[in-house]
Amino acid sequence: MDSINASAPEQALRTEDDPRWDILLNRRSGSAVSADFVYAVRTTGVYCTPGSPSRLPRPENIVFFDSASQAEAAGFRPSRRSAQDQQSVDLKHAAAVAEACRVIDACDSMPNLAELAETVGMSSFHFHRTFKKITGLTPKAYSVASMRSRVQAQLCQGVTITSALYEAGYNSNSRFYEASQNMLGMKPSEYRAGGANVDIRFALGESSLGSILVATSSKGICAISLGDDPGVLIRGFQDQFPNANLIGADAQFEALIATVVGFVQSPATGLALPLDIRGTVFQERVWQALRDIPAGSTATYTDIARQLGMPSAVRAVANACGANTLAVAIPCHRVVRSDGSLSGYRWGVERKRKLLDIESGGATGLFS
Repeated sequence: MDSINASAPEQALRTEDDPRWDILLNRRSGSAVSADFVYAVRTTGVYCTPGSPSRLPRPENIVFFDSASQAEAAGFRPSRRSAQDQQSVDLKHAAAVAEACRVIDACDSMPNLAELAETVGMSSFHFHRTFKKITGLTPKAYSVASMRSRVQAQLCQGVTITSALYEAGYNSNSRFYEASQNMLGMKPSEYRAGGANVDIRFALGESSLGSILVATSSKGICAISLGDDPGVLIRGFQDQFPNANLIGADAQFEALIATVVGFVQSPATGLALPLDIRGTVFQERVWQALRDIPAGSTATYTDIARQLGMPSAVRAVANACGANTLAVAIPCHRVVRSDGSLSGYRWGVERKRKLLDIESGGATGLFS
């Protein structure tokens, strides 16, 4: 980075022209200090948070970074105090986001962003960025998912559609019906009836991982299942939508399933097809975190829980992984136990092992 190798006069000018320098100068006056950046000290090789009580270095010795990870990538290490400060900041952010989620869940409509940020003591910009970093969703997307979960729960309990929409916070029928297709993947009456009269296309194929069932709704791929017995796969899918119109494959669909089979056998290539993802707010947060795990890498259930700002929710994370109906597309196979061993997988632990082998460049034949 130029700032690291710049001459002292050049770096002094860069530092003094950066608005973050004023924040460091004003910290002595008791002004509120933002934690949206860190500063590194060229002479010591460490970086500090803006609120560090240590003596402020000369401007020619300071390099600003947007995050601690950027500073570490540039070769700096955290000061002892900064490591403690960052842990404290992370805990405060997690608590603030958890409180914001509780506020959103309790509201009949999406709260004003500025008011929500003020409630948890943050600026709107900092809150929005922190919320998305921790949950994987924007506050608005979280609100929509929360309302959808409430609608789904009400409809599954047999509540009337009108009651369900008002219980979920919709103040007009038209607004609800405009959003229902994206929320439920079908009309509310169809969802309440277990997918009655909804067309869902499906087909079976074979891959190196065994039999594969792929199904699509009008929104996108709604199921990818793996197994040894095609009949078992079909029965499981029928249980998911007992009253839907299940339509067998045609030539066009065969091309789609070939694409999915190719993706399953080589997950690192990615799947450039729309997904119809349906779950609770928490499940979708977990699934988004899973999609952020690169092919060839793994994370533990504890890692995911901490990433969501809910370190005690390890079992809930495992349950969300088990509820995933989109094999490989939502890569729950990349989550392992804390000791690195493989735990349960909806489509078989040996398949999980094989997927990880494929992604790490190992063998490609099932159970080899």
